[in-house]
This record gives sequence, structure tokens and C-alpha cells, in this order.
Amino acid sequence: MDIKVRIIGIVGSASKNGATEFAMKIILDAANKMGATTELIHLRDYDLPIAVRYSKDEMPERQKQALEKFQSKFLNTEGIILGSPEYHGSMSGVLKNAIDNLGFDQFKGKIIGLLGVSGGEMGATNTLNHLRLVGRNLHAWVIPKQVSIGKARDKFDSEGNCLDDKIEGRLRELGEEVAKFSFLHNSKKISEFVDLWMGSQENPGGD
Repeated sequence: MDIKVRIIGIVGSASKNGATEFAMKIILDAANKMGATTELIHLRDYDLPIAVRYSKDEMPERQKQALEKFQSKFLNTEGIILGSPEYHGSMSGVLKNAIDNLGFDQFKGKIIGLLGVSGGEMGATNTLNHLRLVGRNLHAWVIPKQVSIGKARDKFDSEGNCLDDKIEGRLRELGEEVAKFSFLHNSKKISEFVDLWMGSQENPGGD
């Protein structure tokens, strides 16, 4: 890629060395190999306020600083990957609260990729559907490709290596897709070319 893009992956779990984190690292590695700059964000590192409890003026200073630091991660970011374990048929509470502390300023116009993991065989379909709705409501571009991993605890070893080649392939494809779409969406040269090409075509239905 001639144009550099920055992609962040948010681990929507407070667990350390869990399946969500392991899977996200593989996704970001694939995006990095496509030429993107990547960063892994652990929500456990941020003492975020409960979004509906405080106004910004009322929240404790430590949480105000944590929120400002968290929101700043989305500056100059073209792609975002949201990863969550499925809890009670939806995304984790820690990820929902993190998203509720964000808004259009952080998501609008960004390319979004989705990852869901589950302890059961059925995977994390509900989590992915809910995250897709949230992304659309925040005016982000949620790409069609997504990854759902069922029985996730059996799919990685203690070092984070994926034990299933097909799943690893899907994770890497997701990282590559987010990188490619982030590049295309933010390439002024490509946008200018498309505008010129469209403007040069004759209208077959015109006079």
C-alpha cells in the first residue's frame, strides 16, 4: 500500500490471554502484513466511566482522563475491529459501555470489522448482529466479512496459536479485508479517478 492506514483492534473482554485477544492478534497481524499500522487495545487498561451515569463534568478526574485517552485512540484511525465474547446472546458489557462512551466523532466514516467468540458450539452470531447494528447507527462502514468462533477455548493454545487452520484463515482474511477497504476508502487518488471516469461516460438514456 502506498497510502498508510491505521487500524485498531478493541478486545471487548477484561480477561487476559483469552480467545478474543488471541483471535484479535491474528487479525491485526494480517492487517499489518498488508501494510497497515495496527494497535491492540485492551479495555481492561482503561478505567472508563459507566456511560449513562455521569456527564463529563460530573465524572471523577481519573475516569475523565481515561476517557480522553481512550477517545484519542480513534484520531487518525481509518479502520476499527470490534471483538467480543458472547454473553447472554449479545456483546460483552465492557464493550457496550466502551462504545457508549464513544460516538460519531470516533466511528463515522470508518471501516469496521467484526469478531465474535463463544464458549458454545453455535458461535457468536447474535453478538455480531448487534455489533453490526451499532456500527450502522454510528454511520460506520461495516464490511460484510465477519468471524464467529464457537467453542473458542478449544481453538487456541496457551501461547495464542490457533489450532484450527480454517479459523486462522478466516481471521487473517478479516484483517486483510479491513486493511484493503480502509485503503480504498481513504485513497483520494482512487476517489478522484472514479469521479473522472464516471463524469466521462455518456448517458445512454440522454438526448
